[in-house]
Amino acid sequence: MLSNHLQNGFETAKLVWSQIPNSEEAEHEGVGLLSTSGGSSSVESLDYEVIENYAYREEQAQRGKLYVGYSVVVKWFFALLIGIGTGLAAVFINISVENFAGWKFSLTFSIIQKSYFAGFLVYILINLILVFSSVYIITKFAPAAAGSGIPEIKGYLNGVDIHGILLFRTLIGKIFGSIGSVGGGLALGKEGPLVHTGACIASLLGQGGSTKYHLRYRWLQVFRSDRDRRDLVTCGCAAGVAAAFRAPVGGVLFALEEVTSWWRSQLMWRVFFTSAIVAVVVRSAMGWCKSGKCGHFGSGGFIIWDISDGQEDYSFEELLPMAVIGVIGGLLGALFNQLTLYMTSWRRNYLHKKGNRVKIIEACVISVITSVISFGLPLLRKCSPCPESDIDSGIECPRPPGMYGNYVNFYCSKDKEYNDLATIFFNTQDDAIRNLFSAKTIHEYSAQSLLTFLVMFYTLAVVTFGIAVPAGQFVPGIMIGSTYGRLVGMFVVNFYKKLNIEEGTYALLGAASFLGGSMRMTVSLCVIMVEITNNLKFLPLIMLVLLISKAVGDAFSEGLYEEQARLRGVPLLESRPKYKMRQMTAKEACGAQKVVSLPRIIKVADVVSILRTNKHNGFPVIDHSRNGERLVIGLVLRSHLLVLLQSKVDFQHSPLPCDTRGGSKPISHSFSEFVKPASSKGLSIDDIHLSSDDMEMYIDLGPFLNPSPYVVPEDMSLSKVYNLFRQLGLRHIFVVPRASRVIGLITRKDLLIEDGEDSTTVELQSTSVRARRRDKSLLTRNTEAERPLLNGLLVEDHN
Repeated sequence: MLSNHLQNGFETAKLVWSQIPNSEEAEHEGVGLLSTSGGSSSVESLDYEVIENYAYREEQAQRGKLYVGYSVVVKWFFALLIGIGTGLAAVFINISVENFAGWKFSLTFSIIQKSYFAGFLVYILINLILVFSSVYIITKFAPAAAGSGIPEIKGYLNGVDIHGILLFRTLIGKIFGSIGSVGGGLALGKEGPLVHTGACIASLLGQGGSTKYHLRYRWLQVFRSDRDRRDLVTCGCAAGVAAAFRAPVGGVLFALEEVTSWWRSQLMWRVFFTSAIVAVVVRSAMGWCKSGKCGHFGSGGFIIWDISDGQEDYSFEELLPMAVIGVIGGLLGALFNQLTLYMTSWRRNYLHKKGNRVKIIEACVISVITSVISFGLPLLRKCSPCPESDIDSGIECPRPPGMYGNYVNFYCSKDKEYNDLATIFFNTQDDAIRNLFSAKTIHEYSAQSLLTFLVMFYTLAVVTFGIAVPAGQFVPGIMIGSTYGRLVGMFVVNFYKKLNIEEGTYALLGAASFLGGSMRMTVSLCVIMVEITNNLKFLPLIMLVLLISKAVGDAFSEGLYEEQARLRGVPLLESRPKYKMRQMTAKEACGAQKVVSLPRIIKVADVVSILRTNKHNGFPVIDHSRNGERLVIGLVLRSHLLVLLQSKVDFQHSPLPCDTRGGSKPISHSFSEFVKPASSKGLSIDDIHLSSDDMEMYIDLGPFLNPSPYVVPEDMSLSKVYNLFRQLGLRHIFVVPRASRVIGLITRKDLLIEDGEDSTTVELQSTSVRARRRDKSLLTRNTEAERPLLNGLLVEDHN
């Protein structure tokens, strides 16, 4: 009977293994790093600029004040849904991880009472199964769900669209993959994946669901533009941090400091509201779980380490060792970034090119190594006698097997002994951090055990980072930092001989210093550390070590997310331009590239030919004025041309412009039809099939182009172009020769228009280059010049 079950199990495993593709095939764009060469790149810019074409103007003209109020209400409703969805996803992940880990440790502790070898095998097997399930989900179902996801989301909010990062399957893979990888005991966390999860939930809500899995709802399809999705994804990122750390204010600041490139005061309110909703959902779930309805979850699971009963005060002489902690954090954080960069690059260039099976084998091997180290190293450590029990502290020594707390009795010959290395190694990461942060536990750990754990866990974190599973770096960073922080705390206790110094305080500062030295966050990280420890007294100390660690880390390398984004081929625009851009002009940046332009009335065959022979995503549109002068009348996007070719409703037999304003041919497309679904490849020219008759027809591009693209003179410095491009979230900028004349100047007072004032009666207070004695002729010229160029061309007679 048993042999039949084993045989069936092996047959099932063989079947699963045979279904795993042995090559990257079409899946490489997710887990594998993005290609940056030519047309194989899966990176595309987003259209955060408002395309003010005729379809947009018609749609805006039909909307009244009632629609504006409706739009505001729906935005706040979406913020509510994002908060609830992200909070529930975090609750599900944490309950699942805590229960898997609880069952694993309970079963292992019960078995090792009889046989340590049998417990060792069971421990390795459970971890292996959980990690295998995670990596199988990623490689087979959702390759874009690998890693933390923060570099990709940061790129999205910077204006870069990467295929697959916000899809429904990515959301599912992120949730269930995180459960397997974190529950399997790997040296990684679930905080980065929760940020990605919140972003996916926000994006799916913004576009009304998933088309592929038939989960679309028309009443949700309100905000489909890239600009609206950007705001929703920002709310999702903040919600992910708030759910991971129970830190709503920290979530808002994280979104502001780390991931977003554009910020508005109106968005601040919605992000703050979303984070508050997440906090309510999470705390409600924790209150419900305290009654024992969540299995091993209990009241733990969410990362919050209350040290409010720890060290009450600190003295001036303690500032020096605290500054040393900041320096150590900067050095170890910068080293961590470089080592992970080398490991990820090696995986990209050699290991992961061999296919998905190699990725699965790699993750399983690392799982076995991690299990062997976390179980085997404590066996080599001698047990220590329990200290005298303090009734007020509430700490039991040794703790019961499988229960949360300090002082783990692991492979000890006597009952009143504990294994200090097992207390932090043979434990969940959350519980290990609680133990390291704990107060009133002086001399719980030996320096040898802490140093051993620091070296081994640091190595495991470097090796584990980059495998094909969802992985965050917050918790491993806190583990590493709190270990050397506690080491410094032990030295301070022995050196100053003061009773009020707690080693756990230095563990907290060490955790903050390593995260600051690796991720280079300051304000948001400072607030998060205060929120999760419930101790405002340490705020100045946390600020001190963060400033020092960031300064030291910046002297060696960039932050972790910036380096990983660059390695993945995500072209991030940093907050400041490079220094050498000051000596370059816009014309020099364009180089010798050939500008491919389109006439306003163009043959369908010519459009198809241009789209097949060029990879450009935007084309200038050229027309001629009444006097035959050649004019650039706007910019048309590649995605808009593909929509026009697919629909065919705007094809015409005549090579003359249509009179849209006269009503002879109304606009047949709404503005939302031109929006590409989030994180998808969108239409391709190969997806469109046209007959020979279709190829002989014409398209009038006038109603569909952007008549007011941003323009810069050719001799403008590239640094100014960079700032304009990044701060406005542009995709294209026209570089043109110097203008021959100026029709006016707009100053601050020209832009201060009251809401109740009729815009048609407002005259721009322009300063003319001509003398004021010709005011009448100048006013006539200005009136003609101020008329929208597109409207004039739409009614222009070319006969």
